[in-house]
Amino acid sequence: MKLLLVEDDEMLGDSMHKGLRLAGFKVDHLALGTHALNALSDQDYDVIVLDLGLPDMDGLKLLERIRRQGLKTPAILVTARSSVRDRIEGLNLGADDYLAKPFDLDELVARIHALARRSKGQAQSSIDLGRLHVNPIERRAQLDGVDLKLSPREFDLLVAMARQPGAVLSPSQLRSQLYGLADDVTSNTVEVHLHFLRKKLGGPWVVNVRGVGYKLVEPA
Repeated sequence: MKLLLVEDDEMLGDSMHKGLRLAGFKVDHLALGTHALNALSDQDYDVIVLDLGLPDMDGLKLLERIRRQGLKTPAILVTARSSVRDRIEGLNLGADDYLAKPFDLDELVARIHALARRSKGQAQSSIDLGRLHVNPIERRAQLDGVDLKLSPREFDLLVAMARQPGAVLSPSQLRSQLYGLADDVTSNTVEVHLHFLRKKLGGPWVVNVRGVGYKLVEPA
């Protein structure tokens, strides 16, 4: 799962960035609202974690611009502003959740997973596709009850496709789930990871739709 973290406090932002990465997320950490708008224009994110006290624009104004552009990416506000009025204003402008500082990182992780599930119409934290069971929170995948030994990249690819079973995802869409803005990625990197994921799943779970992308389906 890929997150956009917008937090200008260097110490807190670095701590959140490290903690969220340790929790298994791919994270782009930016300190300015203008940079966040640029990132959102060419990157796909599952959840935005947004501070309100940004140096170049108010976080609520940033959220308002994001929603006016038609972006429906779930957003959770993390801020020291804890009044009911602030929470109501944020929710009215399109926020999906609100977490007051200081907060526990484990609670933020749980709220991020909950937002991602709701945005994709999933009530449970785990994903079941026939004989395949995937738990993004525990970072565990099982086929016929047997744990799959997947690399971090292979697991992230599996989650990205399992969240939308049967949907064809382009290489660029899959690449955006694996890497951040600062990563230097070659054009065939996703295909290499897909090759090994296919071998570990066995059978035609990963289907190549020539010229379009890849999809995850349970073999007949």
